Amino acid sequence: MGSIVFNKVDASVDEQVVASPSEITREVSEKESADSKSERQEKVFSGINKASKFLDVFALSWVTPLLMMAAGDSPKRNLPLLGRRLVVPIVAILTFLAAWAVLAPQVKTSLGAIPGPAQVWEQAVVLHKDHLQEKQKAGQFYERQAARNDALIAAGREGDVSRVSYTGKQTFYQQIWTSLQTVFFGFFLAVVIAAPLGIVMGMSSTMNAAFNPLIQIFKPVSPLAWLPIVTMIVSATVATDSGISKSFLTSAITVTLCSLWPTLINTALGVASVDKDLVNVGKVLKLKPHTQITKLILPSALPLIFTGMRLSLGVGWMVLIAAEMLAQNPGLGKFVWDEFQNGSSQSLAKIIVAVLTIGIIGFLLDRVMYALQTMFTHTSTR
Repeated sequence: MGSIVFNKVDASVDEQVVASPSEITREVSEKESADSKSERQEKVFSGINKASKFLDVFALSWVTPLLMMAAGDSPKRNLPLLGRRLVVPIVAILTFLAAWAVLAPQVKTSLGAIPGPAQVWEQAVVLHKDHLQEKQKAGQFYERQAARNDALIAAGREGDVSRVSYTGKQTFYQQIWTSLQTVFFGFFLAVVIAAPLGIVMGMSSTMNAAFNPLIQIFKPVSPLAWLPIVTMIVSATVATDSGISKSFLTSAITVTLCSLWPTLINTALGVASVDKDLVNVGKVLKLKPHTQITKLILPSALPLIFTGMRLSLGVGWMVLIAAEMLAQNPGLGKFVWDEFQNGSSQSLAKIIVAVLTIGIIGFLLDRVMYALQTMFTHTSTR
């Protein structure tokens, strides 16, 4: 009996000894597979973290926790982050819309009650339809003009052929485009003036002392004060048949005069803050001023320069609306003024559509500048 038990135990030991190498191999294989999976997951997480910087630029930071959870990261860690970045803003917007819908009818004006979100959306749809109708009218006009010209050519009357541009009313989208053209033209002029002057001020304490009092005097001046001066100068110097609208130039130059200061101040500050060791290296190597500026100073000063440009564009966009109102440049400012003068029951809702459009475009312009800043500047982590 004892011998039988001994044989069974002995056989079990033999089986265990035979099975051990395969089990060890399987365990090693499973461990290697787990390590490989972990490495792949870490690479994915690293890629998501790098992409999150660009998602933040475009206000899509809420996508990052979704990608992390999809890649296998802990929902417990990512759900609170998703809530702060997506759920909380959505709840805030919905709360604002609900409060607007409830409180707006309580406020009475000469044009009736303040329109709620539904009425504003209705007028936004009307403006869109007006644009489509005007576009259709323009197409029909050009078709008729082309048919008439073809008939004249066929009759041998080429001298009577004429091509006239459609002169229908400006639609809401066209006014948005005009405002964007104006603000970018004024912003471009502001940067062209402010950036070189800021570099000179940052590199020379004497020039900084010379220009600083002038900056402090002119920086607070309102666009409403600049506009009459600019209007008179443009009217006196620009010919009527020059091909450039005087109202466009007046608005753009007013934008320039009001928006150049943030870029000028930040550029001077950024250049003055460059590490003195870099400047001394340039002197030791006897670099030319152009090389010293492009290779040593600008790369270090670019973050502050771009910050100034972002501020300048924001200021320019705000100033533009007032400038267009008074200069009667056919942009969003003129649209708001015309609707105010119109005084119809739908005017107030259309003005609110314009206000929301101005705000959204201002946000998008800031995001564009932030994206450019991220692309062309370096930080301690990139």
